[in-house]
Amino acid sequence: MSEVTLTVNGRAHTVDVDPSTPLLYVLSDDLELRGPKFGCGLAQCGACTVIVEGQAIRSCVTPVEGMDGADITTLEGLGTAETPHPIQQAFIDEQAAQCGFCLSGVVLTAKALLDENPKASDEEIQQSLSTVLCRCFVHVRMMRAIKRYAAGLAR
Repeated sequence: MSEVTLTVNGRAHTVDVDPSTPLLYVLSDDLELRGPKFGCGLAQCGACTVIVEGQAIRSCVTPVEGMDGADITTLEGLGTAETPHPIQQAFIDEQAAQCGFCLSGVVLTAKALLDENPKASDEEIQQSLSTVLCRCFVHVRMMRAIKRYAAGLAR
């Protein structure tokens, strides 16, 4: 076991865990966050996505030891139910969520892309989201929500 200090959603946390523990387990088990979810455990579905230092990563295959001191954002770190982040509000406005299992992956992947490239094309957005699996087939509404958010960034 070893102590690792993480900054998650703007708050510092020190956890005593096996350094090879996947970041997802620390976020869900130790910090009790429910945004990132266990899906495939192989970094193929995107349900466990978080943003680390501006990049969308798969937390199910990321050892916590490499995250010491990193700035980590989960879906919960974007906004609250009372004051949602603009990308969350866009998803609410477009009714772009159904079961919600992929939502963390879709929202955080899109946010990381648009933070880096606010004028991303539809093709770039689709390419970025191609690694996030959604079984509910609300893709059209999700794209409308992401484009709504992007339009707000362009102002």
